[in-house]
Amino acid sequence: MPWLPESFAAPQRAELRSGHHLRQIHADDVAIDYPAVMGSRERLWRMYGDIWGWPPSSMTFAEDRADLARHEAEMAVNESFNYAMFDAGETELLGCLYIDPPEDGAPAGADASVSWWVTDDMVGSALEAALTGFVPEWLAEVWGFGAVHFHP
Repeated sequence: MPWLPESFAAPQRAELRSGHHLRQIHADDVAIDYPAVMGSRERLWRMYGDIWGWPPSSMTFAEDRADLARHEAEMAVNESFNYAMFDAGETELLGCLYIDPPEDGAPAGADASVSWWVTDDMVGSALEAALTGFVPEWLAEVWGFGAVHFHP
C-alpha cells in the first residue's frame, strides 16, 4: 500500500510568517547546503548520526550533491520529502525539514515521521520558533496528517 495517495501533489514551497520559506531541495542547492550542513555537523551528528549515519565528518561536496539528488528523486515519486529553509533571496540555507513515511519506532497509526534542524547560529532564534510553530499546523492543514511522529 502506498504511503501517500497516487494523486498527492506535495507543495513545492511554503511561506513562514518570519519572511523565510521552505522549498523542496534540489541537487543544485549544494553550494549553500554543504556549508550549512558542515557548519552544524557536530550537532547534526548528535541528532541523526545514530539513525541515519549523517552527516559523516568526511562528507565531500560531491557526496552532499549526490545526497541532494537522491532526495530530489525521492520527492519526484512521493517516497519522502526534504525541504530546505531559506532567506527571502535564497542566498542562505538555514535548515531542513524531512517528511518521511512512518519509520520503525514510530507509534502505531502515525501518518509520517518528521524532523527538522536549523543551522547552529539559528538555534534558539525566533526563526527556529517560527518553524517549530509552523510545521505541525502545515502538516495537518496541507498534508492532511493527523498523527505525526516527530523525531529525534
